[in-house]
Amino acid sequence: MSFLDIDERLLELIEHIEFDRSPLTDIKTVGHCDLGLIEGGLCNAENVQVLREFRAHCKTLVAVGACAINGGLPAQRNHLDLGRLLTDVYPQGVPNDPELPLLLNHVHPIHEVVHVDYFLPGCPPSADAFWSFLTDLMAGRTPYLGHGLIHYD
Repeated sequence: MSFLDIDERLLELIEHIEFDRSPLTDIKTVGHCDLGLIEGGLCNAENVQVLREFRAHCKTLVAVGACAINGGLPAQRNHLDLGRLLTDVYPQGVPNDPELPLLLNHVHPIHEVVHVDYFLPGCPPSADAFWSFLTDLMAGRTPYLGHGLIHYD
């Protein structure tokens, strides 16, 4: 997660925010939060369930990165037949474990399932874009990310 690339600025950020749930923690429940950052597209039923639960507990939700905003690279499978794709990938038999989440026929950006308040583009967004975005929000300003922070090389 490029969020961690804000390096020592993370220490300043921690003085103003409290992390409730992240890939760095093993917290399985969602508490109320003022700001939720979501990355990744929706590939399976579990993704949709977790996103809806998270959105219900977030005052403000931010779609982070190309995958969350438009499906990103995983959405490249959207023009393929999912059944055929799975049999091509698993020629010895498609896994049929009830513990595996049910794949969706298409990968969806998160705004197709829940309301998104802000979009932070990039693949991934740069650390400076994250920092500018978060400091604007903490200061009560509408985030502005100009060409210097958001561009594709």
